Amino acid sequence: MFQTPEKFLRWSSGLIASMALFAIMWLTLIDVTGRKFFNHSVPGGLELTEILMVIVIFGALPLVSWRSEHVVFDSLDAVVPAWLKGIQARLVHLVCAGTFGLLAWLMTTRAQRFAEYGDTTVHLQLAISPVAWLMAALLLLTALVHAIFVFSPPIPVAHGESAP
Repeated sequence: MFQTPEKFLRWSSGLIASMALFAIMWLTLIDVTGRKFFNHSVPGGLELTEILMVIVIFGALPLVSWRSEHVVFDSLDAVVPAWLKGIQARLVHLVCAGTFGLLAWLMTTRAQRFAEYGDTTVHLQLAISPVAWLMAALLLLTALVHAIFVFSPPIPVAHGESAP
């Protein structure tokens, strides 16, 4: 049941995040090489890095949520009864789904405002609204992942392994 969503998330948000990280790697290599040997850096390199970092972070959110790889505060797990853990997990996913959904809605309003005002980056004059729309879509996808887990438990995945 969960193989298709896992593949979808890997080939959508995972691919977006990994491609952006790969681009950051090459941009940094070219920028540092240019500064060191040619005394000239990549024009707008900082702006591109900032945009790509946003894509890495927001692109990874749905996949991290799907695989339950968030940072977890579990010092009270030893004293919480087993019957309460399932309820607790569903409540946490419900709060996360609501929070990410709210953030997606707020980001859509911000993206709309960026588009209306024609906001661009300072140096390269790149439009900001497409990045904000992508952020909103990835936040909504993350909210949907958590909404799924409200009704079904997350897939247990051992560290370093892929989900089945």
